[in-house]
Amino acid sequence: MAQVDQVKTAKLYRMVMPGHMCPYGLKSKDLLERQGYTVEDHHLETSAETEAFKARHGVKTTPQSFIGTERIGGYDDLRVFFGLDKPKDQQSDTSYQPVIAIFGMAFLMALALSWFSFQTIFTLRAFEWFISISMCFLAVQKLQNVESFSTMFLNYDLLAQRWVPYGKLYPFGEALAGILMTAGAMMWLSAPVAIFIGGIGAASVIKAVYIEKRELKCACVGGDSNVPLGFISLTENLMMLGMGIWMLAKIL
Repeated sequence: MAQVDQVKTAKLYRMVMPGHMCPYGLKSKDLLERQGYTVEDHHLETSAETEAFKARHGVKTTPQSFIGTERIGGYDDLRVFFGLDKPKDQQSDTSYQPVIAIFGMAFLMALALSWFSFQTIFTLRAFEWFISISMCFLAVQKLQNVESFSTMFLNYDLLAQRWVPYGKLYPFGEALAGILMTAGAMMWLSAPVAIFIGGIGAASVIKAVYIEKRELKCACVGGDSNVPLGFISLTENLMMLGMGIWMLAKIL
């Protein structure tokens, strides 16, 4: 007699109200189904029903998932349960994801521009575009909240510590240099700006991280960054410094 596979089932309680459908409830349902579970989907359709459910189970939030008799919890708890994330007390607050996304997209855009312009991706201009587009993307991250960026920047930048307004001017200088270098225009302006801010930035990172051994967050991707100050920041500044010197040499 053929063995019948046991169907895996889970119960999910989530808010589905007029005008509001809990996004984490949808993500929990999708995750359970992708893990091979048949989901008994229970909708909490009013605020009163939701509050009664939370009081009955002694929880503060919804959605809540149950597998067998065990309450797993919300979406984050499900990810830990399935081994997709570590428990919160084992998770690091450091993340390189923003940096990977920025440099990865800048690289692909540079290759696309090179292909469009020269019908090949193997060009010196592609490398120049990669750096200049990266500068633009990094500037956008800072310009989303200049105040927050400038505050974090004050922790280590040598010039900003002596002249505080520099922290608010920096993102605009980086953006200006990046845009002009992408366009290949006004190198007499963009190159000195890149050399100035890149040189000061590199010296600041070297002093803070490699000489003073301080553990700081990098402001390179904005004021709410979880990227540690160090190699990434130094690379950003050296890229600007090198690009500025290269572009200046081209026009001399």
